[in-house]
Amino acid sequence: MANLKKIRTRINSIVSTQKITRAMKMVASAKVKKFENKVKASRPFTFELEKVFYRLLKSVNEIESKQMNFKEPLNNYPILLKERPIKNIGLLVITSNKGLSGAFNANVVRHTIKTIEEYKEKGISCKLFIVGQKGYNSLKRLAEEKDFKIINTYLTFNENPTSSQARLVAGDMARVFINGDIDSMEIITTRFRNMMSYSVEKWDILPLDEIKSDFTEEEFSDMEIEPSQSALLSELVPLFISSIIFQAMLESIASELASRMTAMSAACNNADEMIQKLTVEYNKVRQAMITQEITEIVGGSNSIKK
Repeated sequence: MANLKKIRTRINSIVSTQKITRAMKMVASAKVKKFENKVKASRPFTFELEKVFYRLLKSVNEIESKQMNFKEPLNNYPILLKERPIKNIGLLVITSNKGLSGAFNANVVRHTIKTIEEYKEKGISCKLFIVGQKGYNSLKRLAEEKDFKIINTYLTFNENPTSSQARLVAGDMARVFINGDIDSMEIITTRFRNMMSYSVEKWDILPLDEIKSDFTEEEFSDMEIEPSQSALLSELVPLFISSIIFQAMLESIASELASRMTAMSAACNNADEMIQKLTVEYNKVRQAMITQEITEIVGGSNSIKK
């Protein structure tokens, strides 16, 4: 029969673990609401920016292709918007720096590998830009096996992404794009649905194969461009790319926190069940020991009387 001390030790251990999981659940619950508000507040801006950007491209007759000087690669819109055969895909994979968030990171990595394999069948190679320590740890072990290359990593971003961080990532991807090492910019991230669910998605950034069909003809009406087409595109293209990356980062953080809250809630419930079962087992063992002691005392008393 199990030792009382061992059962008591197991119960105390589970209780201690439950305190941690309950604290993590409370922290995630408090943060996820904050990021849910951020995500919902930023979505309209991102959508309207896309609308303005596509309206502008609809109004532009021809993208200038002459040699021009730009301060940053991200401003070099003639090359960024130029159509080219796609041989190398630049994938921005957004994961988290922390674990204990259920299958969140595993789902993103699984979707990434599936995407890489699909492109490989088409003869297209993938080059990765990875946000998050967990994604990097998983993907670096698979790089040689799945035949993809990790170009850059961003492992120091905190849990509160900023537009400057998004612009940094966008600038790095634009630099590689202009150098000709990648011919496309895509993002693998999660779309926050609600407190209980999210979905892993692939977002396309460049190239712009066609004007999106989400907008009506009225929304695609001609625009008056001031001060010039070049000045406007050199500012709007970086803003367009950076805003999509920033939105993807916000969606990912909100999804991660929602996944952690759900995972920690399940861990707390499992801990309650284990504690209950072990308590019942503890009481049974204790009762059996008491019964055995009483039996021995009665037996000893009867033998003395004889």
